Amino acid sequence: AGGITIELTTRQQDIVDIVKKHAPITGDQIAEMLNVSRATLRTDLSKLVVLDYIDAKPKVGYFLGKRGTPDREEKFRLLKMKVGDLHGVPVIVRETTTIHEAVVSLFLENVGNLIVTDADGHLAGIVSRKDLLKVTLGNPTASSMPVSLIMTRQAKVTTVQPEDTVLDAARKIINHQIDSLPVVVPSTTGNPGEHWKVVGRITKTNIIKMLLDMVAEE
Repeated sequence: AGGITIELTTRQQDIVDIVKKHAPITGDQIAEMLNVSRATLRTDLSKLVVLDYIDAKPKVGYFLGKRGTPDREEKFRLLKMKVGDLHGVPVIVRETTTIHEAVVSLFLENVGNLIVTDADGHLAGIVSRKDLLKVTLGNPTASSMPVSLIMTRQAKVTTVQPEDTVLDAARKIINHQIDSLPVVVPSTTGNPGEHWKVVGRITKTNIIKMLLDMVAEE
């Protein structure tokens, strides 16, 4: 297999699922469950045996091969998991929020950054702990300034959408060396692609916890 992923057809995946639940099972029994003829399944069964998703023993029937084992299933489950299944509640402040209020929110919520929205709830930017620290050190007047003056603006903010995979989110977090991502959906108001509603946030911690939960299930 050499690390190459071969996409299975819906019927082939159904065959693997049936074998997983009912092994050992004959080709005739699989055909009956899928409501097709045994001849129809011949190519699918041969391919699945060659790819090691299922195995066959004469006079016994089919059972799971190495690729159909739980480790493989876990990998597929991980690849298919969506951001929408995992993200947490976003910690949001408005553009007009003062730097002092933002610092208080940051510590009360125990987060590394705050998502900034405009009056309509659209993503306006992000302000990080580092941004707040930089502007407040040695600047006593900074506390009354609005966060909009120091935030990273929306155009430069890396985001994900609920239908993106968790794997995509993890890659963005690693590539951009950040701790979390705003989860957004297109706004129903304004020009498409210009305004985004914030519906959540996904963090390194969310992803690590998901992996630990998956390991604990085994």
